Amino acid sequence: MASRRGHKWFAAIYDRLMVRAEATFLRRVRTEVAGGARDRVLEIGCGTGANFPYYPPEAEVVAAEPDPYMLARARRRARELGGGPTLVQAVAERLPFPDGSFDVVVATLVFCSVDDPARALAEARRVLRPGGELRFYEHVRYPGGPLARLQDAVTPLWRWFGAGCHPNRDVTRLLAEAGLEVVRLERTMPLPPFPPMCLARPHVLGVARVR
Repeated sequence: MASRRGHKWFAAIYDRLMVRAEATFLRRVRTEVAGGARDRVLEIGCGTGANFPYYPPEAEVVAAEPDPYMLARARRRARELGGGPTLVQAVAERLPFPDGSFDVVVATLVFCSVDDPARALAEARRVLRPGGELRFYEHVRYPGGPLARLQDAVTPLWRWFGAGCHPNRDVTRLLAEAGLEVVRLERTMPLPPFPPMCLARPHVLGVARVR
């Protein structure tokens, strides 16, 4: 079993930090990303299980999460839903599943905080069947300019406060390098344009397929 030591305090406050976002723009995001998943689905970095209520009832969902404190909250949410996904403690960089064993991989606000995003994406590609899709939503680095440089500058402090979160990762570039073809990409700016929230945008929602 692969796991992390975990971030007990961050897991305890995470859902409260996200209340406003969940009630506004993340509701649509989860409806599209998780709600559009079909057949055999793997969610990586499921956190406290915020996607669980959005999965179609016919989907066969396995959810992986490395942080034991987040996983405990995800298990509680699954019980409250009367079942929910099968839960596994695992890091995204070392998924304990055979090649080509899923039709869809779901990741929402995950690749900002994994230790090695390139390896995590390679693992997502490995466990997808040919033609399978990665459905994702992430906050990413600005394409350039002073805000991008500010994201770079604050990353060490942001990582400490945000349980490993990097505000400056170029996830769309990493998708291409992992051999995934982006077939849908929507860029949004849902957060306020002032510090600190302006450092956690832009956001991208999309679908990538195994080539």
